[in-house]
Amino acid sequence: MILNNLEIQHTPVMVPEILKGLNVSPGGRYIDCTLGEGGHTKSILEASNPGGEVLGIDADHEAIEVSKTRLEKYDDRFIFSNNNFNEIRKIAMKSNFIPCHGILFDLGVSSLQLDKESRGFSFRRKAPLDMRFSVNQTLTAEEVINTFSESEIADILYNFGEERRSRKIANIIVQNRPIKDADELSNLIKTNLKRTNFKINPSTKTFQALRIYINEELNSLSKALEQSLEVVGVGGRIAVISYHSLEDRIVKNFFRNESKYCICLPNITECDCGHIPKIKIINKKPIIPSQNEIDSNKRSRSAKLRVVERI
Repeated sequence: MILNNLEIQHTPVMVPEILKGLNVSPGGRYIDCTLGEGGHTKSILEASNPGGEVLGIDADHEAIEVSKTRLEKYDDRFIFSNNNFNEIRKIAMKSNFIPCHGILFDLGVSSLQLDKESRGFSFRRKAPLDMRFSVNQTLTAEEVINTFSESEIADILYNFGEERRSRKIANIIVQNRPIKDADELSNLIKTNLKRTNFKINPSTKTFQALRIYINEELNSLSKALEQSLEVVGVGGRIAVISYHSLEDRIVKNFFRNESKYCICLPNITECDCGHIPKIKIINKKPIIPSQNEIDSNKRSRSAKLRVVERI
């Protein structure tokens, strides 16, 4: 059965570090904002037994269905919501999860999305250029690639993928339109760039940029972090795993600002912002996976975990 195969393939990242970071304890109530196949939620449910509850949020309907099957044995201890986490406050209120004891964001693309050909997230597959987290979204990667102007595509690749060769790649894309699938796009980039011995696939940042742009991931993350401060109770924890510098920068800056008494601009000589810190930072430097985890799960290699506590 496909669901069982997916469960076998799915490996949640940094589970011991997450349980410690969130200070998971029996009877606690936690929100997993990126449910995916339910790996982290399963671990939290087990560590918070007896009586612990998890509200799992995911914009991907398929992820919800997989998790419902996987976590069926936990009965009413597991609650799910098929929504974008940028509505966490509304979702938590509706589910009576305010205040909660901890909130988790794992910002990586799930195995379900990467491994399923029809989704088009992976450059290793001959798949439609879709990349939407939710079928309710209208814009797809295919539309961006085949209808946006060269300058618009270059800006997307640079701003959302930090791709230094954005103009070159945008030109390659426009000169070879229409592009039908993910495999064709990846091969075009690899064949038309001068270097031949790449350490990583040269289309990696292009695919990342398209996914982030289409799903408005950075804007959603900023909104969700702000709302999280209203959802988690005093003494509760917020843990975020990011996988690239754009996400990590947003998380780092947000946590830093919300842990300070003053957020005035540097050129202001006397503080007048009246800002009061809402969190304290638990780990000043991001926690990274052990070498053993990286060896057994390559997708964890770029993961960075930051944890704060509501005060």
